[in-house]
Amino acid sequence: MKVGYVMGYSGARLKFPKAEVDAAEALGFDSIWTAEAYGSDAVTPAAWALAQTKRIKVGTAIMQMPARTPACAAMTAMSLQHLSGGRFIMGIGPSGPQVIEGWHGVPYGKPLMRTREYVSIVRQILAREAVLEHTGEHYQVPYYGDGATGMGKPLKSILHGDPKMKIYTGTIAPAGVAMSAEVADGMFPVFMIPEKFDVFEPALEKGFDRAGGGKDLSNYDILPFVPTVMGDDLDACRQPVRENLALYIGGMGSRDKNFYNDYAKRLGFETAAKQIQDLFLTGKRDEAAAAVPDELVDGMALVGSADRIRARVADWQAAAGKGHIHSILLSRPSTDAMKVVADAAGLT
Repeated sequence: MKVGYVMGYSGARLKFPKAEVDAAEALGFDSIWTAEAYGSDAVTPAAWALAQTKRIKVGTAIMQMPARTPACAAMTAMSLQHLSGGRFIMGIGPSGPQVIEGWHGVPYGKPLMRTREYVSIVRQILAREAVLEHTGEHYQVPYYGDGATGMGKPLKSILHGDPKMKIYTGTIAPAGVAMSAEVADGMFPVFMIPEKFDVFEPALEKGFDRAGGGKDLSNYDILPFVPTVMGDDLDACRQPVRENLALYIGGMGSRDKNFYNDYAKRLGFETAAKQIQDLFLTGKRDEAAAAVPDELVDGMALVGSADRIRARVADWQAAAGKGHIHSILLSRPSTDAMKVVADAAGLT
C-alpha cells in the first residue's frame, strides 16, 4: 500500500505546508495532492510543491473541469510533466453546480458526458497522433458555433506529452464511478470505509466491462482521502472529522440532490445521514456534527492514539492486499502522525 499527503484547501491566506511536504518526501510517501474550491487554485501549489521536491509525485485532486478547457488542462499537465521529470498526476472532476455556476459563471452541464469528452480530448492531445478535432455536447474543437470567426484551425500540440500519464477523477456516485472506471486510470473517493468496498464494486465492474481490454483493479487505482488526527483524546480527534462530514453530508448540495448524503446512506448510515442533513440545513451545525456516528468517523479516518492509528493502518493494508485500494491519502496530518503511518505502512 502506498501513502500520499493531501495539502487541502486554503483559508483566507494561502500558505505552503513545507514541513509536511518535506516530511512526505523524506518518509517515502508516494504522492502529494492539491485541491481547489473557490479560493486558491490546485495548479499553483502543485507547481510549487514540484519545484521544492525531487522524488515524490504531485497531483491535483481535483482541477475543476468546467473552469478550464480540456486543452488548457492538457497544456498545464504537459508543462508540469516536463518541468518535473514526469512527476505530475492529473486529477480532474466536475465539482458542483453551486461552484461552477455560482463562481465560474459557466453552465454545469452533464458531468458524466463532460468527463468522457474531457478525458478523450486530453488523451488525443497527449498522443499527438493527429491534429485535435472533437465534436461533442460540451466541446467542439475547432469551434464553429455562435460568435466564432470561422478561422479556427485544427492543431497539434507543439509540446510532446506523455500518452501514459495517468488521469484520475474525483467521484463517489455510482454513475460517476462507472464512468471513471471506463475512461480514467483511477479515482479519489472523498471518504471511504475499506471494509465496505462493495458500495463501489458493481459500478466499477460496469465501467471495466465498457472499457474492455482487460481493464480491472490491477490497472485502475483507488486513492481514498483519509483524515488523520493523532492525539490522546479520542473524542477531540474525532471532532474535526465530524465537522467536515457534517458539512459534506448535510450541506454539500440541496436536500434533494446531495451526492455525499446519498453515499453515506449507501454505506449504511441512512438514519444518521437524514438527521445530519435536517440539522445542517436548519442552521444547527454543531448539532449536525454531533449526529455524525463514531462508527462512520472511525471507519473512514485515522483518529486517536498512535497505537490506534497503527491498528487501523493494518486494516487499510488488508484492503490494499485485496486490490481494493492503491494508496491512502492522508488529509492534513501532523508530521508526527505522518511518521506513525509511514512506520505502520512499512515505508521506513
